[in-house]
Amino acid sequence: MVVKKKTAKVEAVVLDKEKLHKLIASLSVDGGEDGVRQLAHTLQSCLALTEPVQQIQLVKKAGSQLETLSEEQPDGALLEACLHTLSLVYTSLQAKNPLRRAIASALGSVPAWLQERTLNSLSACLSDCLSHPTSHQYPHIVDTITACLDGFTLGERCINKLLPEVLQFLHNGLTEYLHQNSGLAGRHIAQAQLMQSCLAAVKTSMLVIQRSQETISTALQAEQNHCKLEDTLGSLLGCYIHILTDEEFIQSVQSTAGMAVVLLIRSVMGCGDEVASVVCSLLHSSVQGLDSAPEWLKQRCEGLCSSGRPPGVALYLCHGALAMLSWKGALAGPQWERLLLLVPNMLLDLDASIKESSTAMVVARVLTLWSGAALDCLQGDGQPCPPCLPQSLRGGSELQRRLLEHIYSHWEHPLDGVRHQTRSLFRNLLLLHHHTNPSTSDPTMDPYITELTHSLLGLEWHMRGKYGSLGCLVELYGAGYLLDIQPQLPSCLLGLMGDQTLAPYASDLLERLFVSHKAQLASEAAAADKTTTEDWMDCWHQTWVTPLLQVLCRARLDQTTYILDYFLPKLLRCSPSSLAHMVQALQDTPPCSTGPSGSRGALGALMTCLRAARAQGVVPSSEEGLWGGLVPLCLLQQALVHKHDQVRMDALGLVCESHRSTEVLTSQEMDLIRHFLLPNLNSQSPGVRQQTVSLLKKLLCRMKDSTLLLQKRLIQERDQEQRGRDQHTLHLYKEFLRWLCVRLLEVLLPGASFSKCLMSLHLLCLLGQLFTFSTGPDVFALGEVVTSAHAQSVLYCVASNFLEVKQLASSLLRQLPPSAVGLQVRERMRCVLQAALDLSTSTKPFDSVSAAHLLNLLLYQPDLIQALLLCAQEQGLDFQPPSPPSQPSETVILELNTLAVVQFLLHSLQLEVSRAESSLLQAAASFPLYGRAHCITAVLQHLNTESLSQTEQWRYLVSELIAVCYRMSDVVSPVVQSSSPEGLIPMDTDSEASAGLQRILQEIQPRDTNDFFTSARELDTHHGDDHTQTQTTHTPSLDTGGEGYRVTAQMVLVCCWRSMKEVAMLLGQLCQSLPLHYTNDNLHTHSGLITEAQVEGVGLYFRQQLLQSRHRGAFELAYVGFVRLTDMLCRSGSQALQQLPARWLSEVLQEVKSSDPSSKLCATRRSAGIPFYIQALLSSEPKSSSCSLLKMTMRELIALAMPSANRNTDSSTIPQVHALNILRALYRDTRLGENIIPFVSDGMQAAVLGFTSPVWAVRNSSTLLFSTLITRIFGVKKGKDEHSKKNRMTGREFFTRFPALYPFLLNQLEEAAATVESDSGQVKLHPSLFLLLLVLSRLYPSPMDGSSSPLGLAPFMPFIIRCGRSAVYRTREMAARALVPFVLVTQVPSTVHTLLQELPPEPGPKLQHNHIHGTLLQVLFLLRSYQTDSHRPLPAGNGINAALCQRMWLASRQNSCVVTRGAFLDVLVCLCGPKISLLGDSEVSDLRQEALSVLMASDLLSSDTSSATLGPGSTQYLLSLARVALSASVEIPELWGGPQLTSRLLNCLLRCPQYEVRDLALEGVLRRLQEEEEEEEKKRPQWLDETTLSNLTSLALHETHPQCLAKVLTVLCALSSSGELRWRDGVKALSQEEVLLHLLALAHKSAHSVELHCAALTLLSQLVVEMVNANPQGANAVACLSQWGALVCSCCSEEQPVEVKLTAAKVLVDCTATVLSSPHLPLGLSTTVSLWRSLFTLLQDEDQEVRDSASDFLSVPAPLLSTDVAGVSVCPPVALDSGVGLLCRLFELWGQVPAGVVALTEWLLGEEEGRDEAVAEEVSSLDEEDFLFEKGDLNLWAEPVQWVKLLHRHLGSLILAFEQGTGITGLDQVYQMQTLSTQAQAKALSSQQALDSLPALPQFSCTMEHARLLLRHQRATLALDVLERLR
Repeated sequence: MVVKKKTAKVEAVVLDKEKLHKLIASLSVDGGEDGVRQLAHTLQSCLALTEPVQQIQLVKKAGSQLETLSEEQPDGALLEACLHTLSLVYTSLQAKNPLRRAIASALGSVPAWLQERTLNSLSACLSDCLSHPTSHQYPHIVDTITACLDGFTLGERCINKLLPEVLQFLHNGLTEYLHQNSGLAGRHIAQAQLMQSCLAAVKTSMLVIQRSQETISTALQAEQNHCKLEDTLGSLLGCYIHILTDEEFIQSVQSTAGMAVVLLIRSVMGCGDEVASVVCSLLHSSVQGLDSAPEWLKQRCEGLCSSGRPPGVALYLCHGALAMLSWKGALAGPQWERLLLLVPNMLLDLDASIKESSTAMVVARVLTLWSGAALDCLQGDGQPCPPCLPQSLRGGSELQRRLLEHIYSHWEHPLDGVRHQTRSLFRNLLLLHHHTNPSTSDPTMDPYITELTHSLLGLEWHMRGKYGSLGCLVELYGAGYLLDIQPQLPSCLLGLMGDQTLAPYASDLLERLFVSHKAQLASEAAAADKTTTEDWMDCWHQTWVTPLLQVLCRARLDQTTYILDYFLPKLLRCSPSSLAHMVQALQDTPPCSTGPSGSRGALGALMTCLRAARAQGVVPSSEEGLWGGLVPLCLLQQALVHKHDQVRMDALGLVCESHRSTEVLTSQEMDLIRHFLLPNLNSQSPGVRQQTVSLLKKLLCRMKDSTLLLQKRLIQERDQEQRGRDQHTLHLYKEFLRWLCVRLLEVLLPGASFSKCLMSLHLLCLLGQLFTFSTGPDVFALGEVVTSAHAQSVLYCVASNFLEVKQLASSLLRQLPPSAVGLQVRERMRCVLQAALDLSTSTKPFDSVSAAHLLNLLLYQPDLIQALLLCAQEQGLDFQPPSPPSQPSETVILELNTLAVVQFLLHSLQLEVSRAESSLLQAAASFPLYGRAHCITAVLQHLNTESLSQTEQWRYLVSELIAVCYRMSDVVSPVVQSSSPEGLIPMDTDSEASAGLQRILQEIQPRDTNDFFTSARELDTHHGDDHTQTQTTHTPSLDTGGEGYRVTAQMVLVCCWRSMKEVAMLLGQLCQSLPLHYTNDNLHTHSGLITEAQVEGVGLYFRQQLLQSRHRGAFELAYVGFVRLTDMLCRSGSQALQQLPARWLSEVLQEVKSSDPSSKLCATRRSAGIPFYIQALLSSEPKSSSCSLLKMTMRELIALAMPSANRNTDSSTIPQVHALNILRALYRDTRLGENIIPFVSDGMQAAVLGFTSPVWAVRNSSTLLFSTLITRIFGVKKGKDEHSKKNRMTGREFFTRFPALYPFLLNQLEEAAATVESDSGQVKLHPSLFLLLLVLSRLYPSPMDGSSSPLGLAPFMPFIIRCGRSAVYRTREMAARALVPFVLVTQVPSTVHTLLQELPPEPGPKLQHNHIHGTLLQVLFLLRSYQTDSHRPLPAGNGINAALCQRMWLASRQNSCVVTRGAFLDVLVCLCGPKISLLGDSEVSDLRQEALSVLMASDLLSSDTSSATLGPGSTQYLLSLARVALSASVEIPELWGGPQLTSRLLNCLLRCPQYEVRDLALEGVLRRLQEEEEEEEKKRPQWLDETTLSNLTSLALHETHPQCLAKVLTVLCALSSSGELRWRDGVKALSQEEVLLHLLALAHKSAHSVELHCAALTLLSQLVVEMVNANPQGANAVACLSQWGALVCSCCSEEQPVEVKLTAAKVLVDCTATVLSSPHLPLGLSTTVSLWRSLFTLLQDEDQEVRDSASDFLSVPAPLLSTDVAGVSVCPPVALDSGVGLLCRLFELWGQVPAGVVALTEWLLGEEEGRDEAVAEEVSSLDEEDFLFEKGDLNLWAEPVQWVKLLHRHLGSLILAFEQGTGITGLDQVYQMQTLSTQAQAKALSSQQALDSLPALPQFSCTMEHARLLLRHQRATLALDVLERLR
């Protein structure tokens, strides 16, 4: 897409009338044709015009006339007048007006003799402007001065001439701005405008000083004594200094002022060493170096050196020094060198003290600027640098070290600007290092670079800064350098592409690597004179393409999404020729190797590569055969209906995406879309739907663009043959589009699934936008195929429960041909209008949304007002709508209709509110008020409020609307403001009089207070009887005229909070969209529809709602309305309204401060609406402003939230609770963004200290605040594992960003650690210890940390180790976890050794077991982290082995404490368990022997188990023992010395009385079996001897614990799949039948445990399949097989848990070949058919995983399946269709066609429905009112309508086979058919009668019921059709 450059707006000259007449008069001349007169005439006609473009042309003409004037021509006065005119117009024009450019060019082209006069003329005009400006003229004049200096030589001379005046004017302007700024508090818009003006003035003054450099220095030198220029410059400098030191100014202005200060000093003092000296003094804030400056300058500068200046001043001055002084080439002296080295040190010191992210951004930018300046110095030609400069800038120097530390602590910064700058800085540092020692160009020879590279590569990959830094190394030293060090880099980076947060960084680095690598290989080949590219390209492919293809084929789909988005396109751009290599490699892969489940396989990978290549334009276009013949068509068809979403999307992308937008579609491509469309319309995944729509949109756009091209060609083309081809293509397009349109409209039947409706409507809307549904002579005329039935279907979609479907259907209806929609037919419109009005009073919330959509459709109909009048007459409403004029335009019709509809709804609402005031219950039951209000809001949204004709009527209407809103709110607010709105009304079961409910409504007038802090609320007990019996009242209340209605509490509550919601939305809509009526300072009145007083009233209403509502729904939605209001306040022109937010904010903060138990503010429910109220007020403040409101609020709240000594009274804890709750909401608010970061440290302190409060409410709020802050600091969880480093931050980064937390956390931890000593045995739990350990466990040291870091983590370590002595188990564990990140990987061995030395070497009397346990946990956690991080053994001589062996008594019975015994064993397992141990071989075998001897003597193997069952921790101890035993017997028995132990240990584990141990053992066995299965060894492993097997089978028969039993069965499944299993119970062998019966009984009994049920079913099915395989003929004889069939069928029903259905699907897929499609029918016909039916049920299940799993039955190679589908994974809709077709073929093969026809007809008729009819009728009469939100078991994916059609279609083909006489009909089948026929006739009749009895337009009033009856009727009629054909 080409974006046009914005052109400046041309405006005509605007002068006041008097000036204009004067000018025209001065130019008027008579007669004469000389040049001056012609010029005057041109200018005169120019001034008379008002068309700006013509004026420009005349000015250009005047310019050329001026050029040709000769000196001889007289008439000086007239010439003077001409020049004056041009100058005056020039100075009066607005900024950026092209006319100004034209005049500048005209004045600049005057001949030389005239230049002086022109200069004088322009100077006079400019001087006139500068002399007496008014304050609002300042910006315009500043802009004129800038224009004079913008490439306009004459203007520049003019400014030089008027220099003192110009500078004086700029000083006056700045002074005026500084004065104005102090009075604008709270008026953000005005403040923002002032900042812009101020910025412009400072920039212009800089420009003037820069351009007038010589003039200034000459003037200052000429007048030795005091001159006026000095005063002016001094005053200007004063203004700059004021801006720099006033923190009310925004950063951009302050930063510019910093540059201006340095520029002015340079202009006055020249470029010598003195300038650098003065700037150094300013940075240092010392007066010493200022002596070289002139006295006046020195005085001003001393003001800037005051001690109390803000820290930002130094930052802006540094920026100024770098930007305004020249650093190119050699430096002018030692002071310059000092300045160059001072700047980075100043910046780094600043960096440690700033909190605002925006300032961090400036620091980062200025540091990068500095590195650029330093490079300029070093690269300068001429004299060499002073020697100490390279010394200071070289890699390894102190300054480089500090800068690198800055980079490491900022490269993860949340602002990407900061991250980007740190990357640039790193690159510049590398270049600086390179320039300081140019001799070593080879990086491998440079120790600094190699060390840096190794430390970078050693970092964790989740650190985003690592990628950019490595990228810089690649850029400077080439990819080969990194690949030599780490050859695994490509596959490692590809593995990271699955993580969304890292993918962009990884792909960036990958791109740099492969581009650089390719260039390197090519240049090496060129150097070696190799002419063939094959050799080196193969190497490149091996490095980059091979790993990519492996990942694409094998990885899970969700992990490869980003490879597609980021990596593949870049790779193909770099090397287009690699595509052929990819396609070849993938097509060579055998098709059946689909890769692991969940991966896309070779076919998917092929589609992915082709799609990316096509989008890049690498593939030849499809016009020359499909994609250059790269891929066969059948492969594409398979991919388009593949089981995996992503494969389908890639295949579709390949068809739809094209590099050229006008590429013509081939018929093959259109056929492929036809093949794709129908099976893919019903996609449950929103992502897939979105991709499908977007891809098809690309295709349709291509169609549209190529159509235009073809039409153009048809007009120009001479060649008949080509014309014929183009005509044919257009004809194909027309056919395809019409087919698409009809198909999409056909699927919108009642009962179509939500996803299908959504997709279809989306695509139809696209067709409407791109091709329009016109019925005229258009090229495609799509409107012709839209019938009125189609349009009706779209209209009924408006009744859908899904909001998106409603919206799409509404917008589509406006695009369809009106004749098809038929709303202009009066009767039709009446019906729809009546339906809409009925729906607007429905008690179902979504009905009111349907009503709003219908009303919005009707607004465009001219006859709507008549229809409304009729409705009003019927209802007896007094309604006078506005009368339309005779020939109204569309906008007038829309306005009048909107007005009429709103009046009608308002009138009805007023009546209903009056009735609700007398009985809220009646309102809730029959006309809940919210529907009407929702409709009003929705109707107003479509109105253009800027151009209304009926303003008086609208004004009246607005005041009425606001009044009715307040009344509605008063009716319902007692409910939402009661102390417990949700549990408000007891439900009455028996039909008591509604008086009970009425009385409660009386009672709940909000009288509750915050006294829960002081006293509990007691309930009245004496009249409790009325409240206890509960449910619904049936008795009519007195005023309904005898009509009964029923109401439940839920209905009352929904009515109330939804009404509150709609009131909020309506008031918000009115305030936001209606023009405001207000009067400003200059008494100019802006007329509008809503007044300032009304807006303020609405604000006060919201305030009351937000501060007093207690129902979350009510206050959250009031917040939405209030945000709309605050949004409008700050943008409104009215000053009074602009200042409201600040006023309201200070009022509410005052109220919070003074709140106590009697306050109305709600102190429970997280302070209810108060945080929302404050959030809305703060978010209205513009981000770019100085955020004064936010700063003030945060300061106040943090002061309230901090605990203080005298603050433990109620009156102080309630404000504290409110403050903590409000802070939490503000830290969570993303709109406050980075502006909230400076307050994080204080918030964290408040949260941690809040934990020490004795009041529960304070502690509770502190917890919530703490968890919010953890998310704010560390970001949302980036990995599932809470403790992974992705969810952490380096200590340096954390403390650099929040320096105040360093001393705070350290002191708190020291205080907490002092309390944990458990010598006394008493538990002293410091309240905030847990929080401290939580925060600290989120930090880790960076390997980049220098030892000297002032914010190092070392001081925390001793305290954390000390916390391990706590008497609280959880604290010890937390301490161990928190210690791990504080120990660097290299320090782990020594730390572990030190900790082990603290353990007692032998048992003694005064042992502290808590201390021992804490230490062991710390050792364990450290060793585990070492194992995962370091991937290498502990260094030799670590002493750990010896220390452990000395303390082996801790694991034996000598140690009385089982908890520490277990912990010691865990340490042993950690060292001895893995195959590759952390210790040396001899050490580990010694340790294993020791561990074995402990194990053999332990409770696990000795028969005496009594000692182990005692005391807490014994189970953990036994589990630790079991882990040792498992490692020795199952995991690595060969390393523990001997098979003789194996079976003994394993059998002990399996027989252990503790179920946890058995469970662990079985888990271990299962894991080992799965590992061996992957290694594909078919023989049974040695460690499984006969005894173990018989133990396992007898355990399966006798185990009682369900979890263990499930695991045993899973183990037996794994074993039986690898060979036949002999079942033994002790010594007795069991027959296959006995086992089957036992497992059947178990499966029936185990329905309560899903895991066990699934395991039993799987094993049972495996045995059944084995049995059938062994003897397919005799299987019928086994009685229990039919029971198995029934069991499998029962597991497939809709209500089963997903796991059970998945197991059933797997079972059915596994038995497809042997049972379902066996030619011998081993289970008999009826069981086999019912299993097929179950498979089809699963294929229509709501859970996508279940459907996908069931669709695998087609990929099982079965004898009877034809080859075209076999072995391919297809999506469920295709599988369902193929499956039914397959079953029909099987009926023929089995010779059972008649039975098959009967079975399928029964399915078609829906045999199960007959029983449910009566029940359904009963339920439907109940549920609609009683359970407002109960949806029941809805399957939103299945479409019974489509299933019925599919069955009918296949039955047709089966009947043909029947007629050809392949089967003989038995008598019983004839009888069955007659019965079916009778049933079908009865059903057809009853459903038709029921349909006839429904009200008008039942699609809206009873949607579900209508769809159900329609489906019944269709089933019956289709069944009758089938039976008729059979006769």
